[in-house]
Amino acid sequence: MEKKLTHFGNAVIPEEEKVSRVREVFDTVAGKYDLMNDLMSLGIHRIWKRLVAADTGLRPGDSAIDVAGGTADIALLMAARTGEHGRVVVYDINKEMLRTGRAKCVDMGRLRGLEFVCGNAEEIAFPDNTFHCATVGFGIRNVTHLDRAFAEMRRVVKPGGKVICLEFSHPASAVISKLYDIYSFKVIPEVGELVTGNRAAYVYLPESIRKFPPQEELKKIMETAGLFKVSYYNLFNGIAAVHIGYKV
Repeated sequence: MEKKLTHFGNAVIPEEEKVSRVREVFDTVAGKYDLMNDLMSLGIHRIWKRLVAADTGLRPGDSAIDVAGGTADIALLMAARTGEHGRVVVYDINKEMLRTGRAKCVDMGRLRGLEFVCGNAEEIAFPDNTFHCATVGFGIRNVTHLDRAFAEMRRVVKPGGKVICLEFSHPASAVISKLYDIYSFKVIPEVGELVTGNRAAYVYLPESIRKFPPQEELKKIMETAGLFKVSYYNLFNGIAAVHIGYKV
């Protein structure tokens, strides 16, 4: 039987290898992950994540799950909205990222209302209709089957709830796209090697972004996964985009 293939950056690999490859990447960079995000985006990723938190519409006492939540940036922002009686789950397949995120929350004195759960985005370990909202920020492109992950996020959200995806995308301007390519493929690997010692991880990053579906295609994937009224808006001309869908 012929093996099913998928992309890991520009490499074509058997599907069953992708989880371990992704895990290896994030195992090695977890401790410097937040620092690298700040360096690569000049801190702008924090503004984008605040937009996502605002888009959730969460209120005190609500519940949410941040899939591929890693170092808990978005989860912390949502927990500030759900309050001491709310519930926010940081859900990630990578234990090192979860350890790093939990340690950060401990240092900040912000553990109340937060849970850290290790699991696969394609098989979310919670019952149907558990959360008011599900988010995924800069993590969905590492998943093997996007449709399954979105279907799982839809499943665990309550009727009327939202699924929100923040991800790097495709600039609308050819000029910006060219400059972005130069920065992504020339600068980011150099900085990544200097800061983390792992150049390969930051070669994979821009490659995985370029292989990711453009905005309209991702919208259709979310609709096929059962989400309704899917819309999106671009950030920085489409360098990143926020997609929002609803569960009926």
